[in-house]
Amino acid sequence: MSAQDFLVELGTEELPPKALATLGDAFLAGIEKGLQAAGLNYAAKSVYAAPRRLAVLIRQLDVQQPDRSINIDGPPRQAAFDAEGNPTQAALGFAKKCGVELAEIDQSGAKLRFSQHIPGKATLGLLPTIVEDSLNDLPIPKRMRWGASREEFVRPTQWLVMLLGDQVVDCTILAQQAGRESRGHRFHHPENVVITTPANYVEDLRKAYVLADFSERRELIAKRTAELAMQQEGSAIVPPALLDEVTALVEWPVPLVCSFEERFLDVPQEALITTMQDNQKYFCLLDSEGKLLPRFISVANVESRDPKQIVEGNEKVVRPRLTDAEFFFKQDKKQPLETFNERLKNVVFQAQLGTVYDKAERVSKLAAFIAPLIGGDAQRAGRAGLLSKCDLATEMVGEFPEMQGVAGYYYALNDGEPQDVAMALNEQYMPRGAGAELPQTLTGAAVAIADKLDTLVGIFGIGMLPTGSKDPYALRRAALGVLRILIEKQLDLDLTGAAEFAVKQFGAKVKAAGLAEQVLEFIFDRLRARYEDEGIDVATYLSVRALKPGSALDFDQRVQAVQAFRKLPEAEALAAVNKRVSNLLSKAEGAIAEQVEPKYFDNANEFSLYSAIQQADQAVQPMAAARQYSESLARLAALRDPVDAFFEAVMVNAEDAKVRANRYALLSRLRGLFLGVADISLLG
Repeated sequence: MSAQDFLVELGTEELPPKALATLGDAFLAGIEKGLQAAGLNYAAKSVYAAPRRLAVLIRQLDVQQPDRSINIDGPPRQAAFDAEGNPTQAALGFAKKCGVELAEIDQSGAKLRFSQHIPGKATLGLLPTIVEDSLNDLPIPKRMRWGASREEFVRPTQWLVMLLGDQVVDCTILAQQAGRESRGHRFHHPENVVITTPANYVEDLRKAYVLADFSERRELIAKRTAELAMQQEGSAIVPPALLDEVTALVEWPVPLVCSFEERFLDVPQEALITTMQDNQKYFCLLDSEGKLLPRFISVANVESRDPKQIVEGNEKVVRPRLTDAEFFFKQDKKQPLETFNERLKNVVFQAQLGTVYDKAERVSKLAAFIAPLIGGDAQRAGRAGLLSKCDLATEMVGEFPEMQGVAGYYYALNDGEPQDVAMALNEQYMPRGAGAELPQTLTGAAVAIADKLDTLVGIFGIGMLPTGSKDPYALRRAALGVLRILIEKQLDLDLTGAAEFAVKQFGAKVKAAGLAEQVLEFIFDRLRARYEDEGIDVATYLSVRALKPGSALDFDQRVQAVQAFRKLPEAEALAAVNKRVSNLLSKAEGAIAEQVEPKYFDNANEFSLYSAIQQADQAVQPMAAARQYSESLARLAALRDPVDAFFEAVMVNAEDAKVRANRYALLSRLRGLFLGVADISLLG
């Protein structure tokens, strides 16, 4: 079957830059879906997305659908005709469903059957519908109309190119008649561009100063930006999202180095970077020490004969933005950071839980409680907690919300606060997302844990539990943040005591009964998904969870030990034994004695197991005290042989009550050894 290249390009007014790549990919996906549904094969596909165009190129597309045959079975003959041979409603309904008369239905078999040969259609006639359906299905949250047209699209359309080989696909889509004329760069080549063939699309546009390939533009911008940064003896900050957005704004990218006055470097560089990236779409430059250089890179959309004019224009535009940041910074520094707490006394954190200042006071006391437990300083943690929300009331954070925490850091240093107290004001928000940076200081860790724990206790305490789709206070993220800080920074904090302390601070504002336990359940539930992501079996997690350790670090150490234990050859058998012992003990009548009395032994295997348990107990006690859980379980694995021998030779439920009770006591000692680490009966 013959094949030809197919090209469709929809020209528009400037498309939303943040959505451009997504729209291009969706356009291609929709066309692929239509081609596959039509049974049309092709060799390759490409998508092109630029500010004023979306295009798809399909290589070696079948020019004709293959013929198809369809066979549809209907009702059995006995159900299709009555005793006199007259057609029933079942037969008539089947014929109607197939769109034919009953006489055209094959009645020779056990069932009625409709067979039809459908000749394939020409691809040329199918393409308009395929393209139109794909455009209609694009992920556009809000479509617009333009002029007198009733058509709707993300932006007004301007032209349409549709070619199958050398032939124009005759159709009108979104108020545009298809042709072979595209348009070049607005300024460098405002004339129409004739697309000679689909395969020449990219090169035809390149001659008209349009780089249609999104990836090519992206790579060119990244490469040239890096080269210019190196020439300035610096490195460029190029966030992927910003690079994508800039790529979507230009058809003919020309990166240029611009500068700003060095006096602006007295302003926190995070504020300068934020405003240059978010508002102006510039790439900022850093020196070898990570300090901001008074230069930035702007990507122009023209190749100017006088680039200096473009550079000066960008410098003129950015100056008021930087001046604003400078003004806010100077204004805020006129008063001590702590005084901003007065404003926060009138800002509600949550209607039932009080103001933001109330929260800062609670965080201060809780951080002071937590800090010495993790090796930090209570006084500094308390001070950091009290200052933790102050910058929310500053002019800087009011203008640049992304500066919360960062602004507080600079203002605290300006006030002469200790370095770790200042750092804690930013570190309280860490980690800001999955895999994000953790607090460096113990003061920051204490405040971060306190802030998250206070939110969890407070919101749970007023019954606003997160649901599957709603978590307005980001409680899941808060819980995961607490766990990450404690586990990854190896901080051994008993969360039980911290949660109970947090509950007491709220007084009558929360329902205190069972609240600490509820919050801890929620926090430790988050570990399940964490371990599953790490490839740790859920049974390993559950075996530790059964013991309810209060320390996240201790919990993790036990989980890692059980995971290592499961790789030992004795693990499976010992897990099964623990399960058997657990079942036996659960059925025991009355309290199980703590002491084992050897005088009631009547089998050598009882003596052997008792001796092995005593030796193991002496060996693992110091290991357990040192939390050497892996070593402890490895040592307990040696119990397999005496345990197996015991169960082969000894009847636990002996007739003599004292013998039976003694054997239960022996098994209880055995189980207790393993329960020092985890309930491995859950591994079986």
